[in-house]
Amino acid sequence: MAELQRPTLCCCRKVLTVPSKSCEGGRTLGQCRLVDIASASNFHSFKLRHFHLDLHLNFALKRMTGWQVLELVPIQPGVQTLVLDTHPSLHIHSIDCKVPGTAGSPDIFLSLTYRVDPFTDYGSSLNISLPASVIRPHRAFQITIRYTTTDGPAIWWLDAELTCGQTRPLVFTQGHSVCNRSFFPCFDTPAVKSTYSATVRVPEGVTVLMSASRSAYSKQDRVFQFSMEFPVPAYLVALVAGDLQHADIGPRSRVWAEPCILTCAVSKLGGSVERWLAVAEGLFGPYVWGRYDIVFLPPSFPIVAMENPCLTFIISSILESREFLLIDVIHEIAHGWFGNAVTNATWEEMWLSEGLATYAQRRITTEAYGEAFTCLETVFRLDALHRQMRLLGDNNPVSKLQAKFEPGVNPSSLMNLFTYEKGFCFVSYLSQLCGDIKRFDSFLRAYIEKFKFSSVVAQDLLDFFLGFFPELKENCASQREGLEFERWLNDCGPPLFEPDLSAGGVLTGPVQRLCELWGTDAPDAQAITTFDLSTWSTFQTVLFLDRLLDRSPLPHEVMSQLSHSYSALLDGMNAEVRIRWLQIVVRNSFYPDLPRVRSFLLKHTSRMYTVPLYEDLCGGVMKCFAVEVFYQTQARLHPNLRRTLQQILFQTSAGTTMSTVSALPCTSSPTLDASPVLAPPVLAPPTTGPTPADPPANGTIALRDVNVSA
Repeated sequence: MAELQRPTLCCCRKVLTVPSKSCEGGRTLGQCRLVDIASASNFHSFKLRHFHLDLHLNFALKRMTGWQVLELVPIQPGVQTLVLDTHPSLHIHSIDCKVPGTAGSPDIFLSLTYRVDPFTDYGSSLNISLPASVIRPHRAFQITIRYTTTDGPAIWWLDAELTCGQTRPLVFTQGHSVCNRSFFPCFDTPAVKSTYSATVRVPEGVTVLMSASRSAYSKQDRVFQFSMEFPVPAYLVALVAGDLQHADIGPRSRVWAEPCILTCAVSKLGGSVERWLAVAEGLFGPYVWGRYDIVFLPPSFPIVAMENPCLTFIISSILESREFLLIDVIHEIAHGWFGNAVTNATWEEMWLSEGLATYAQRRITTEAYGEAFTCLETVFRLDALHRQMRLLGDNNPVSKLQAKFEPGVNPSSLMNLFTYEKGFCFVSYLSQLCGDIKRFDSFLRAYIEKFKFSSVVAQDLLDFFLGFFPELKENCASQREGLEFERWLNDCGPPLFEPDLSAGGVLTGPVQRLCELWGTDAPDAQAITTFDLSTWSTFQTVLFLDRLLDRSPLPHEVMSQLSHSYSALLDGMNAEVRIRWLQIVVRNSFYPDLPRVRSFLLKHTSRMYTVPLYEDLCGGVMKCFAVEVFYQTQARLHPNLRRTLQQILFQTSAGTTMSTVSALPCTSSPTLDASPVLAPPVLAPPTTGPTPADPPANGTIALRDVNVSA
């Protein structure tokens, strides 16, 4: 294949190949192809130095009211409009401008006109008219936007009943990927970074945390002050407020949580966080963010974890599994270098954050826990990647590392295993090319030092890699047949290379042998008893159950034997194990263990544990059972999750309308439950909030395959 052409970067750092004079979208050089942001039309015309938020949180009305001050410097002359990303849930009250005076002249204050235009289903365009007579290139000015925001996609208001302690309400924000435009008007792209500060006023008894490097609190005024002294993109600005307490777990780390789970969180983490940070610093250089704190959020948190600088958000449900907790926290620590310090300039190359962070996570676990453990976890994740690949097909464009957005496509739809695991495999291939993992560690340290606090594209990484290893450039390593860098970035399909994971054989070998025993029509019961799952790690057990799930449906006799051998044992294990066993139960329509499904769904109300089971129940013959359980639990579900489950339960695409679902014959088996199955009342289709795509039928992608930390 032809040599990669030397790239030219447009203003948004999107790669343009020479001699092209325009982006792929047809825009000329100097315009931005980022189709996921309304502000793409002119964010390159300004330098955002800093912004400040001043907010009052009203839990009774579930709204934030206040103002934002943006400090901007025009880069180009003649700019008459400032375009920011916003959202219909964010209501603008007024916009003012302050231009500092020069040579002793007074400051100029002006009220500005603006309009809000539709953009996509996940945002709007805020167009602010600027006074050309006073706006000059390289002369700073301030824009003040007074606004109120309510329940947009970034802001999650939880009534007290939805919190862990069920005593006080709580609110948190989740900005990834393009949600923070409903939190505050912004250049909602990872290509733009700035410092920020915030003042937050709250009712008595409420503690506020933000992803900031400094904080202060005035008890008398009930005001929290925050400052982030390092530049970050908009999506990494995060806030949580509620009944939160803390405990120090290291010299630069503390755990925050509701009082009822704080002790558990501290006991699960102990002194491990400082150890992991020290290992990471030894590999990749100094941790630049100062503090590394963790806040555990209620089960309504929509993802597993989020790498907000200085303050990782993580779902409390993961506390059940020590190994998954370990991996998730280490992954978020790795983002301190890869994703936060050096950020992908466009969501089309999300692997630059997630693939590198996954590689770094595994370097940390190898140093801290040994190669065998890391290989086991990697085998488990790559199994999930290949499962997803089989279901999607080799030519699905979502499997590209350099994805191409069409206008209106939400970048969050690219949060899949390819950005993590295919990206990890590419980084592992680069490491293998240099021939020495320690030399590659040195390269990554230099890469962070070179691009720290900036946003990059893939070509930045690859050019720096070939410059760091000139012998590879001389030997045309980027064009090795079948492994060309361009193919890695732009071809669909599985990774072109996977690392050697044989060091994990001591842990994965028993799993494979037990799977083979259960793979026969008449499993050898005596041989099976030689494998004691109670001595296995969580990752060994979930790998075993995932591979059984891949083989479903299983013969009824085999399911009966599996249930007899493991069901009671698995009842005492963590939720990551139990959900996989229950998916096997559901996909094989094994009614004797269905009460365990009910018990699990009555206890667990997080998206990552409910959605996969409801999808499997509705993809098979158990929809009536699913409807019944939903009506028993819906009051304890967050409204967003409730709408998602309604869509799964009452979707019309399969030819079953909502009005007919409740009339389905619900034959109660004596093995299901002692109580009769109640026909639910008819529901109207959900009409508010985001509506997910129709869920897949049985046998397609389960969310356990894509439910990964941010």
